[in-house]
Amino acid sequence: MLLYFSYGSNMFTPRLLKRVPSAQVISVAQLNSHRLKFHKISKKDGSAKCDIEKTNNPDDVVYGVVFRMLASEKPELDKAEGLGQGYNEKPVSIVGLNGESFNAVTYYATNIDSSLKPYDWYKEHVLRGANEHKLPPDYIKSFIEAIESIADLDTEREKMEQSIYHS
Repeated sequence: MLLYFSYGSNMFTPRLLKRVPSAQVISVAQLNSHRLKFHKISKKDGSAKCDIEKTNNPDDVVYGVVFRMLASEKPELDKAEGLGQGYNEKPVSIVGLNGESFNAVTYYATNIDSSLKPYDWYKEHVLRGANEHKLPPDYIKSFIEAIESIADLDTEREKMEQSIYHS
């Protein structure tokens, strides 16, 4: 078993379960000295995806979800996350909202462009995950809802991405 810290679209449990069927929610947690950014360049569609930017400022916090999963499923998660194709992984020490500490693996962007915006459907995945796990309302408002997103002109991709809400 391994622990995975998700802060982006994989926080939405139905999305993660399609990728990693063994995933189980352990806790909502925070990663200190980092900031949530939507600036990772997607190799698949050219839009912005989530990243955790290291700031070294202890006041900066990224909230997310700790999932337990089978180690044997990690290659599927690596593939879905684009490990080696714009994301790398790193171990992180995170703190659950109840004060419990965890050591987990997470992914961070290596290929960024601050001028990009996420597609509406991607932002919706992140927002649904944040609301599902009841991340702090001020955090959701300031770091997810406040992000400008754009329509995906590939309507088939958009329909496919939104189909998870109806399953």
